[in-house]
Amino acid sequence: MIKMNLPNRLTMFRVLLIPVFVVLLMLENYLPYYNFIALAVFAAASFTDFLDGHIARKYNLVTTFGKFMDPLADKILVSTALILLIEFDKIPAVVVAIILAREFIISGFRLIACDKGIVLAAGYLGKIKTFIQMLMCCFMLFTADPTYNLNYLFFRIVDALGKIAMWLALVMTIVSLVDYIWRNIDVLKDDKDKKGAK
Repeated sequence: MIKMNLPNRLTMFRVLLIPVFVVLLMLENYLPYYNFIALAVFAAASFTDFLDGHIARKYNLVTTFGKFMDPLADKILVSTALILLIEFDKIPAVVVAIILAREFIISGFRLIACDKGIVLAAGYLGKIKTFIQMLMCCFMLFTADPTYNLNYLFFRIVDALGKIAMWLALVMTIVSLVDYIWRNIDVLKDDKDKKGAK
């Protein structure tokens, strides 16, 4: 039975905020300041990522469900935001494709590990990557409405920060992928190969 402690509930709350976030961005022609409201929802969802991990570690509430669902919730949240930001011309599709490809590869590793009864938790570099991606999305959401943002210096600065964060996120996406594969390469070995190596 899945243990729905506080960290796990925060993780599920993050998942539930994703459709709310999507709907808000779809209301761009009907809702004033839609991008700021969507940004607030995204920021709240992102904050639960820090909060649930902190609580789980501090109070020893780490569960198998949490190890699996926490990074998955992050992937769904960030991937959704990135795909939507393409429509607002805030990020090149090729950058999003590279980021999503990385997530599919990692998910493949986790499926293979799960089949072998192994749960692979997110690595340290992966957490840094996720933080930078979330920060990048926040900058880009802030300047998503093109009707006024370029008229103000502050918005241009935030737009530049978003571009810098995008390149940092791209670098960390590749670096964290290489690190993850290197640390978990044994998952790809057949069990008989391991027995033969002993």
